[in-house]
Amino acid sequence: MAPQALDTDILILGSGGAGLFAALHAHQAQLRAASPLSITVAVKGLLGKCGCTRMVQGGYNVALAREDSVERHFMDTIEGGKWLPDQDLAWQLVTLAVERIRELENELGCFFDRNPDGTVHQKAFAGQTFDRTVHKGDLTGIEIINRLAEQVWSRKINRLEEHRAVELIKSNDGKGISGVLFIDMRTGAYVFVRARAVLLGTGGGPTMYKYHTPSGDKSCDGLAMALRAGLPLRDMEMVQFHPTGLLAGTHTRMTGTVLEEGLRGAGGYLLDGSKERFMQHYDPKAERATRDLVSRAMFTEMRKGKTTPYGGLYISMAHLGPERVRRDFKGMVERCADCGFDLAGGLVEVVPTAHYMMGGVEFRGDCSTSLPGLFVAGEDAGGVHGANRLGGNGVANSTVFGAVAGDTMAQWVRDQDFRAPDGAAIDAAIAVCESPFNRKSSVNLEGLRETLYDVMWDKVGIIRDAAGLAQAERALAGIDAELERCSLPDANRAFNLTWHDWLNLRSLVAVSRVITAAAIARTDSRGAHFRSDFPQTGSLEGSSFTSLRLEGRELQIAMKPVAFTRVRPGESLLKNAA
Repeated sequence: MAPQALDTDILILGSGGAGLFAALHAHQAQLRAASPLSITVAVKGLLGKCGCTRMVQGGYNVALAREDSVERHFMDTIEGGKWLPDQDLAWQLVTLAVERIRELENELGCFFDRNPDGTVHQKAFAGQTFDRTVHKGDLTGIEIINRLAEQVWSRKINRLEEHRAVELIKSNDGKGISGVLFIDMRTGAYVFVRARAVLLGTGGGPTMYKYHTPSGDKSCDGLAMALRAGLPLRDMEMVQFHPTGLLAGTHTRMTGTVLEEGLRGAGGYLLDGSKERFMQHYDPKAERATRDLVSRAMFTEMRKGKTTPYGGLYISMAHLGPERVRRDFKGMVERCADCGFDLAGGLVEVVPTAHYMMGGVEFRGDCSTSLPGLFVAGEDAGGVHGANRLGGNGVANSTVFGAVAGDTMAQWVRDQDFRAPDGAAIDAAIAVCESPFNRKSSVNLEGLRETLYDVMWDKVGIIRDAAGLAQAERALAGIDAELERCSLPDANRAFNLTWHDWLNLRSLVAVSRVITAAAIARTDSRGAHFRSDFPQTGSLEGSSFTSLRLEGRELQIAMKPVAFTRVRPGESLLKNAA
């Protein structure tokens, strides 16, 4: 089955903040060059209408105020990440965020909220020592993506919409990437796009958990492809749970969606089922502690049985004044009202919800990877956040490194030729995608998905231990085996959603197995990773990160030391620090 063939100089997988910023920066760079470059953005859905950046409510961390500094932002990031972040990458994040926020406002047309004196308003977010989160009400992501999409649409940047990437194809000599194999979801046909440079910017999306914030089309495809291509992944045990996911029952997909951090930053209270506050018993910062601490405290309270009607906890904002809440959090007030809750004047049921993956592909500061020609940015990339991501650092990460990737790729392709693809690898990838059409066994995909939800939530979730992780390993191997037996009754490939459900589950199970293996390997508790059988944090001076690579069908795991290139545990970059 020969795929359709296309060529482009730069191929960008994903249209979130990382992908669109990369496209715009690559386009701007090629305008300064002697010859034009062809740039193509490929996306599983519709450009500007899908992905996680659009769903960002809270905002964008950046040191703008006179009383703040990039050093302070850096220290918050390193300490919040429990000394596991790559310090050079974290420094790039905090310094280049200042450039990117100016670009978003002054060049790309974003309108962020402002103070009466005209300065950009910055609100409080948990885990930070300064109120530095720039925002557009509580709909910041929509503002950013709308403006980025408009700029991409207005330029000569090609789009492959509703094209699902299924495999990274290496060159026939194995020395670099040749391109990417896609399924055109509209027709079911295969398309091979050859490119001189490829950006992996598909985003993470931990939708393998029962409660999760990303949309259902997010299925860790990029990480699964990178794994199969032999790239090392780091920090994969570090899955962030946002403390306040809306809990509205199993009858609505609104369950799991985020009620953003600004609620707690503004002074919101978390209450147990008896309507009593509890966070002050877990951390002096109470509701403004970091996400890992709050999520773990909430999960512990839920285990005690003092829960709400749907089995979660409450968030209360009424003590701040209903009018203020309606003004400052308009989007969330309306979202809660749609589910029968009064955020401004009453109580809303919440549950910790899988939100973000700190882990991802190991990469360098120019966004290059160990596979020549393949670059990575955004949530597909690991190392920036370490063991815990500060709220507001996510969209900053995507835009900062998306821009870096665009600049780097535009320069890279000037000295590169197209590489001939490994034809056998294309045939093998197509054979795997076609395999469920060639089998007769009956497997309940929805049942497998529910099993995956339960395994990951109960055994590889907020609180872990060796026995549960071992059980998860066996259960995930069983789900994997069931997927290998699955058949699809409908042979029509065009918009065959059951086929794509199978492909989604295949990616999610592959990444779930990596998360579980990394969680087994880390025998201490650090940030988002908490082992009840190893509750203490290991030596900060001896901090190491997990690095996993697939060799054949076996995961190879190593612990690599963190390089303290700018500051060591116990030290600070702040002038007034002890």
